[in-house]
Amino acid sequence: MSRPTLLLLPLLVATLPALAAEPGRPSRADLRRVMEQHARSVVKVSGPRDSGTGVFVGAAGQVLTSVDPVGEEYVGLQAATVVHAGQSLPARVVLANAALRVAVVAAPDGAYPAVPVRLLKEGDSLAGRWVVGVIPAGRRQPATPVTAQASRAPAPFFDVPLALPPGSPVFDAEGRLVAVVVRRTRRGCRVLPMSEVKVRLPPPDET
Repeated sequence: MSRPTLLLLPLLVATLPALAAEPGRPSRADLRRVMEQHARSVVKVSGPRDSGTGVFVGAAGQVLTSVDPVGEEYVGLQAATVVHAGQSLPARVVLANAALRVAVVAAPDGAYPAVPVRLLKEGDSLAGRWVVGVIPAGRRQPATPVTAQASRAPAPFFDVPLALPPGSPVFDAEGRLVAVVVRRTRRGCRVLPMSEVKVRLPPPDET
C-alpha cells in the first residue's frame, strides 16, 4: 500500500479558516513557538543530486523538501536519506515536481513530529502578511527566528525577504506551516504556499 501523502493533508490538519489580517509583527512568544516547531520537525534531506532542508508534514514520515536533492526521475525509488534525531534514515521519493520545485520523500514507517499546517483559502493571499522563518545556525550564532512580510511574485509563488535555503519551512505567528522555500532570490527567497502544494501535486499513481 502507498504511504499517505500530502494529498491526505486535510486528514492530518484540522480545518482552518483563512489567515486573518495580522495586527503587527509576531511577538517574542510567537517566535519561541516557531522555534519549538522548527526544532522538532525540520530535518536534513540528502539525495542523488544534493542535500538540503525538509520538514515533516505527515506523522507517518512524509517530508516536504525542495526538488534540489531529488528529481522527478527518482520518484518511486529509495534514493534519499532523512537525518532525524541523530539518525540517518532511508527515504523513498514519493513525489517531485520540477515546475513547483518541491518534492516529498517518505522515511520508514513510524511516528514522526509532523508540523501543523495552515492552508490559504481560494482567493486568499500571503502578500502583505507577516511570516516567520528560521535562519540556519552559523559558526558563531545559533539558529534565529526572523520575521518578514511576504510580497507577490509570479503565481503561484510569493517572495519573502529572508535568507532561507530551499526546503525551509515558513510559519505563521502561531507556529503553523504556511509555505515552503523553493529557491533563493537576490533579496531573500521565493516560497510556495501549502495550499498550492496540496492542490497541484499529483497523486502517486499519476507520477
